[in-house]
This record gives sequence, C-alpha cells and structure tokens, in this order.
Amino acid sequence: MTEKNNVISINGKEYNQEDLSKDQNYFINQIKNLQNKSSNLKFQLDQLTVAQNAFTNSLIESVKKEEVKDDKSSQSI
Repeated sequence: MTEKNNVISINGKEYNQEDLSKDQNYFINQIKNLQNKSSNLKFQLDQLTVAQNAFTNSLIESVKKEEVKDDKSSQSI
C-alpha cells in the first residue's frame, strides 16, 4: 500500500481515499499507525542493541583487566 495525496495504491490499483468506506479508511488508519509503531520499535531496538553491546564490551574489558592484574600478582610470588 502506498499513498500520495489521499490516493491509496493497493495491489497496483489506485483508490481515492475519499471514495472508500468508513471501515476501509479505518483499516488504512490502523495500518499507518502500525507502520509508525513498527518503525519506532525498530528505532528502540537499535538503541537497545547498541547499549547491550556497550555493556558487554565493558564487561569483557573489565574481566581482561582482572586477568592481567591476577597474572601479575601470580608472577611476583
């Protein structure tokens, strides 16, 4: 479904939105709302993925530093 100035394209055929029934316009509004929500959720998922990667990398670096510190302590005994 694509839209340009109240013209809706469904399966390659164009429809004037004003000529569609109340139910059909309701469906169109639902689809638009769901597309917006989907885009927003993808945006949020990108943010969560980057944050999770940052925390994972921080944990890995922290563990590496502890291993280096432990190795140095073991060698001086």
